[in-house]
Amino acid sequence: MEYQVNPGKKPAIAACGRIFLRLPLRTHFIKIGEALPPALDQYARPHLQPGDVLCVCEKIVALSQKRVVYRKDIRPGFWARLLSRCVRQTAAGVGAGEPHKMQLFIMECGLWRVLLAAFCSALTRPFGVKGVFYQVCGRDAAAIDGLADRGVSFAEYYDYGILAPDQPSQVCRQMAEQLGVPCAIVDACDLGVEILGTSPDMPYGADQLAEILRDNPAGQSDFQTPLVVVRPAEGHTADLN
Repeated sequence: MEYQVNPGKKPAIAACGRIFLRLPLRTHFIKIGEALPPALDQYARPHLQPGDVLCVCEKIVALSQKRVVYRKDIRPGFWARLLSRCVRQTAAGVGAGEPHKMQLFIMECGLWRVLLAAFCSALTRPFGVKGVFYQVCGRDAAAIDGLADRGVSFAEYYDYGILAPDQPSQVCRQMAEQLGVPCAIVDACDLGVEILGTSPDMPYGADQLAEILRDNPAGQSDFQTPLVVVRPAEGHTADLN
């Protein structure tokens, strides 16, 4: 199996005063309740070298933990329908502009926190400040995924919302013990990167790792590359951002 750079992405980046390769690994579609260790052994282990870091998409961790809420079990109320109309759609997708997804935010965060987040977002939007809604709702809310439009990414993601992974740092420690390299769980899109957890042996701080992954090498579409190997490569000069 060879690395294949996702369309519109570059393998190398200058970050934190160094050069890094970001090597995406294609997997099969990880299903709800599927154990991750066999997939990590199959897709990641053959490519790992000393000095590497493995970054794992938060979505497949949450799916393996059955951290999903089905669309059929979500009934958008008055506030979900109202607030979703006020959400500005971005290149990352409809997001909280979908009433079912807004209702899921309310279910996870509480109505008053979501109302406060919406109010703060409305106040700061004229000044060009982005992401306030998710900052106020909190990291776990920002990691909510799924409930996507039909025809966007994978069809399965229309049917359910995906919550943030449970105990991400503990999961990272288990993955690192299995694979012998530091591991991180990453929530990334083309608009931003959030590090949800890292193993104790991680050589980079969360801000450093987010900078290395700032252009989201795993991609936003249906590339099916939820694993990304980060590898220092000071001698690599081609294809830099």
